[in-house]
Order: sequence, then C-alpha cells, then structure tokens
Amino acid sequence: MSDPNPYATDGDPNGAYQWGPVPGYGYPQQPTLPGAPMPYTGPPAGFAGAPLMSVGDITVMPDAIVTPSGTMPLKGAVWTVTDMSRTEERMPTAAVVLAVVFFIFCLLGLLFLLMKEKVTTGYVQVTVTSGGRHHSTVVPALGPQTLHMVMGQINYARSLSA
Repeated sequence: MSDPNPYATDGDPNGAYQWGPVPGYGYPQQPTLPGAPMPYTGPPAGFAGAPLMSVGDITVMPDAIVTPSGTMPLKGAVWTVTDMSRTEERMPTAAVVLAVVFFIFCLLGLLFLLMKEKVTTGYVQVTVTSGGRHHSTVVPALGPQTLHMVMGQINYARSLSA
C-alpha cells in the first residue's frame, strides 16, 4: 500500500479522501443560487429552431420554409390559397328506405324525406413562392371549416413573411 491515494485531496499530506464533486467537472464555474434561472444561450450547435407551423407538406421555420422541393427564405414569401372544395346537401339513402317502409304502415313515414346531410368534397390548394422557388400542396377538405382553418394558418405565415 505504498501507492498514493488517487482520491486524496490535492496537497493533503495525510492522503485523506475528498468528499463531493471535483471542482470544474460537469458543474457551472460560477456558483448559482438554488432556483435561480440560468441564462438562455440558444439552441445547441447544429440544431435548427423548432417549426412554427405546417400546412400539408410545407413547414415554416423561424427563418425558412421547408418543402420537398427545397428550402426557401421566409422573408418575402408569397402565399396563395385556392378553395377547390364544395359542400352539397343531399337526402341520405336511409331516409328514402325508411320513408317507403313506414309509408306502408302510416303516413308519418313521409317525414323521413325531410332528413338532409351535408357532404364536403375536394381540397384546398396552398402555394408558396420565395427565392425563385415555387411549391404547391393540397389539404383535403373534411368539412366547410377546412378553408377557414387553412386561411388562419396562411395569414399567420403571411405575417411572418412580411
């Protein structure tokens, strides 16, 4: 046991053990109070910012627009929305069947002919042009509110592009 103690405090002639962490290893160099916020230094090197929004396959980052056809600058981008959806109101097949079946038993079966359903078909097309590039995507219309949802997102993207 003539070897010196590797865990001894520096300069201790008795070779006593040092308890606690070694200063300067894995800990901040400046002492901080418990619960005190650390200053934000930004994202780690090599990491991009978080996406702000996405419409279809178009993703808007804090400084760029990422599409399958390439990355475009966000500043000065031109956004276009085209509504290619339609909403129809029609009588469902079940209403006709129930009206015929209940017409035989009582005349109240004709009230089933008053049943209506709204069906939305089509899509909303979103186009972005920036930095000499152009990309277009479509969002399926799931209801009459789809256009309003997409327009809200595109208005936000327009405010970021200005």
